[in-house]
Amino acid sequence: MTPAEITLVRDSFQKVALIAPQAAALFYGRLFELDPSLRPLFTGDMTEQGKKLMATLALATATLDRPDQLLPVVRQLGVRHVAYGVRDEHYATVGAALLWTLEQGLGADFTPAVRAAWTATYTLLADTMIAAAHHRPEAVK
Repeated sequence: MTPAEITLVRDSFQKVALIAPQAAALFYGRLFELDPSLRPLFTGDMTEQGKKLMATLALATATLDRPDQLLPVVRQLGVRHVAYGVRDEHYATVGAALLWTLEQGLGADFTPAVRAAWTATYTLLADTMIAAAHHRPEAVK
């Protein structure tokens, strides 16, 4: 990712973080609307799940410029998600729900450049998680 993309992601996330509970509720609402079959994967308290989501996004956005710190955590998430029943195809739905949530939360500030930067960010994270879930060599680099 470029420094400009990282800045766009960080700056936009800071705005969304101000409405973290609402953003998390929007995200999960949209996720389950896009694919109701994902609802049973979430058996715990959704408020707590939302806090975890926002904390994970905060960590990811804070460490985008330090892949040596970010990617090992993301790989662990990918491996853990397999145990929860997450399949490769779920990542596209999650990405769509995330971009939609950001668009709702940012309004006019969700510019094409911000969308592209978040798409690059999510692609990096999802690809890393999927590779780790399959124990592919690129996941351990």
